[in-house]
Amino acid sequence: MLPRAAIQRRDDEIDGLTMARFVVVPQWQGSGSDRAMRLATGAERIAAELPRAATEIVEVPLEAGSALETGVVRASSVLRVRETLAATLGDSPVPVVTIGGDCGVELAAVEHAVVQHPDLAVVWFDAHADLNVPEESPSGAFHGMVLRSILGGGPRAFASRAAVPADRTVLAGARSMDPGEEAFAASSGVHVLPGDDATTDAVLTALRSTGASSVYLHIDLDVLDPSSVTAVNHPEPFGLSVTGLLDTVRAIRAEFDLAGAGITEFAPDDSDAADSVAIGDDLTTILRLIGALRP
Repeated sequence: MLPRAAIQRRDDEIDGLTMARFVVVPQWQGSGSDRAMRLATGAERIAAELPRAATEIVEVPLEAGSALETGVVRASSVLRVRETLAATLGDSPVPVVTIGGDCGVELAAVEHAVVQHPDLAVVWFDAHADLNVPEESPSGAFHGMVLRSILGGGPRAFASRAAVPADRTVLAGARSMDPGEEAFAASSGVHVLPGDDATTDAVLTALRSTGASSVYLHIDLDVLDPSSVTAVNHPEPFGLSVTGLLDTVRAIRAEFDLAGAGITEFAPDDSDAADSVAIGDDLTTILRLIGALRP
């Protein structure tokens, strides 16, 4: 059981969120981690803290799925979730906060946002670039390819139906990039702000240079320093601070229209030995981020 102070902090963060629309997608099949199932647990933990009347949960297949000769492991399940999420989002113009699961859920979420806001820019807060292709991916996992697909590339079956131009994409906080990802980012025009370079001023400057008036914010929790969030499957040292990320999100919200947002890769250990206090602190951080997304 969480300490009373932690419960109160979380209740304070939930207060006032009822005007938002939340879609929870407990997908784990896009992950390359041997602890991928924790991502479904993480999505369900977050869902339990959100206003029930404003929250929808997308059904995710039980089976792992097959590659379908795409070079992407578990491709059949990931593609099925993509279509289910797209149908859930429909053509509603209301900005949606999508809760993963793994980063792969963002493909349909960003496609939806682009249709509503054709001049969209994307800020991709992530410790990893997610710009791989099957031929170069060490794991074959889609969560390492999703941004490449959002930009219209990647495996053919996953290429976005409403691609975001590379020069309207800001990759912020990345600290681990494969050689192929580095080469693509350098040649494509993606704005890369690695690690500590992803300051509020730098992100705003990059966003302004895109000429966009609306923005989609993707937040993979591993963009944060491991000292700030514990329940992620792929932690990388020297990440952003919670305060720094919150300040940047709030500054973006103050200047740009929010077309949508996603929070992904929360992976708490569901065993009896799990540190419930640490998980409670992580949930508090997540709720603070959700709160910062509000106007």
